[in-house]
Amino acid sequence: MKPIISASELLSESAGARPPVLLDVRWTLGGPPGRPEYEAGHLPGAVYVDLDTELAGPPGRGGRHPLPDPAAFGAAMRRAGVSADTPVVVYDGGLGWGAARAWWLLRWAGHPDVRVLDGGLAAWEGELSKDVPSPEPGDFEPRPGGMGLLDADGAAALARSGLLLDARAAERYRGDVEPIDRVGGHIPGAVSAPTTENVGADGRFLPADALAARFAALGAAEGTDVAVYCGSGVSGAHEVLALRVAGLDAALYAGSWSEWSSDPARPVATGPDPR
Repeated sequence: MKPIISASELLSESAGARPPVLLDVRWTLGGPPGRPEYEAGHLPGAVYVDLDTELAGPPGRGGRHPLPDPAAFGAAMRRAGVSADTPVVVYDGGLGWGAARAWWLLRWAGHPDVRVLDGGLAAWEGELSKDVPSPEPGDFEPRPGGMGLLDADGAAALARSGLLLDARAAERYRGDVEPIDRVGGHIPGAVSAPTTENVGADGRFLPADALAARFAALGAAEGTDVAVYCGSGVSGAHEVLALRVAGLDAALYAGSWSEWSSDPARPVATGPDPR
């Protein structure tokens, strides 16, 4: 199954016999929260999910957006109407990062049928609604393990043995600037691969063959283990999604740079070269 869905496909499926559960995950790094935008207009029937409180645990040693407790995540998804046998479509305001985080978490937690609306809300051509639904509770029970997941030690090892991609902006990778975390730079051996280069000007993903060529040029050869990190495990999920569109599997270092850089004992590389 493709991990993304077009707006026209979603419109058709929503009118069909088995409409998907819709989750609105509008989120912006540093705020403001997405709920006011959701209340101003959203896809009909969509339920708002808060990334900071429902798709992440409390910030701390595990990073700014550590994985949520599976039980708490499952409860949030059931409140949103998610069931194990019901398709789910997630979307955000267009950047794709929030939606990708929800997609990755649901797939990691074992949901078999989750897709991201390609291009987000901006791609939607149907009407919007201000009605806030009260869905029937779902029955989804997380069973973690459906997606590859690395910790800090695993990311360091894979940077030596495989391909570790850094999904942040190139200037943060180089260490030219660091507006959020303790120090700038990257994990030694990681390759710069800004996730913004996986989409076109309209926010939609590049064609699968173009993405495959991009990742091949970065070193994603057949048989190479691939993983991704970013600032806090959000835009990295978007890069994992892009890799899946290209037909490639990749693990996510969920703690990402916010966890790595918080420990002064961990090495930091700067400049344009991986090491």
